[in-house]
Amino acid sequence: MSRNPQIKEYKLKDGSKRFMFKFYLGTDPLTGKPLSTTRRGFKSRKDAQEAMKQLNAKVYNGTFKKQQFETYQDIYDDWVTQYENTVEESTFVKTVGIFENHILPVIGNYRINKIDVAVCQKHVNAWSKKLKRFRMVKHYAAKLMKYALKHGYVNTNPFDLVEMPNPRKKIELDDEEFENFYERDQLIVLLEAFKRDYNLMVYTMFHLLAYSGMRKGEVLALTWNDINFDNNDIRINKAISRGKDCQLYLKTTKNGVVRTISIDNETMALLTKWRFEQRKTYLKKGLNTFNKKQLVFRNKDNKFIQPVQTQKWLNKVLLRYNLPTITTHGLRHTHCSLLFEAGATIKEVQERLGHTDVKTTLEIYTHVTKKTKAGTIEKFDTFMKGNI
Repeated sequence: MSRNPQIKEYKLKDGSKRFMFKFYLGTDPLTGKPLSTTRRGFKSRKDAQEAMKQLNAKVYNGTFKKQQFETYQDIYDDWVTQYENTVEESTFVKTVGIFENHILPVIGNYRINKIDVAVCQKHVNAWSKKLKRFRMVKHYAAKLMKYALKHGYVNTNPFDLVEMPNPRKKIELDDEEFENFYERDQLIVLLEAFKRDYNLMVYTMFHLLAYSGMRKGEVLALTWNDINFDNNDIRINKAISRGKDCQLYLKTTKNGVVRTISIDNETMALLTKWRFEQRKTYLKKGLNTFNKKQLVFRNKDNKFIQPVQTQKWLNKVLLRYNLPTITTHGLRHTHCSLLFEAGATIKEVQERLGHTDVKTTLEIYTHVTKKTKAGTIEKFDTFMKGNI
């Protein structure tokens, strides 16, 4: 049997194969435009062919009506085109990935009016056993049912009645807590290592990450126009992110808030030195970097640095000098922790790091150094001994 050209093969994030097809339904009598429906998530080409055969029979008999949105997939196809216009490109790509990898393969072909609490509970339980962020998957699955409810395709949202599992975390006796931040002395050693082992651009970048608390995407999106050398400050109004076809693009900051932060003299001096070297180095290559929109940190082709590259640079230093594990984002944690240790207020830290909600500052970044932790028991011991 020859393969049906309408059936296409695609791969999920885990590498497994799935099949899909787009089926022509005729012409919309209202608009005169072609009507079609898409089915996906089939584990074999044979399953897709059988579904296409059944669909063809319904269309031939006049029992299929697209506007009824028979399946969860139908609702998704209608919803996703509108959703794309409401969020950042990177958010859209992430959301589509969640649906295509986790939700549509298991419930995409379910009839929308047959999805009940038991069905939803079954899949939420399954997601909880294999996915760390299963709550987010459930959130998006429920979001689509909410859309169906809003448009009158269902009478209730069964996901609202699901009991959320609480997976027990297995604790090994030799497990150690990974604290993704450095103390002051550790940070000094790390930056000295970067100064010795890497060129001026890389060293300047990591110094800026540690001394500004900026997000990695914000630093990689910086242009010279964002840096005010007269006032010693940086205006943070954008970040790089990954969009369609894995391409990097400029977007707003994580919460859309523009902020301006003060920068110390040493960091500004490093940036000044790097700006001069960048111009001189690239002029030899025939590239003009005098434009104010020139990226502060760029790759050899004068384009965006791939975000994963910063961790590669960092890992080499950690391995060579046998330093504690830390991520690039951990330098933001470090900046926050040291700000608190230096006496900065919660409000000051919140504004500098660009958190719209102070709870984020408290919940995510109020890690303290080991010295502060040790001080807690010392205070208790002093109190118990009556030495206050």
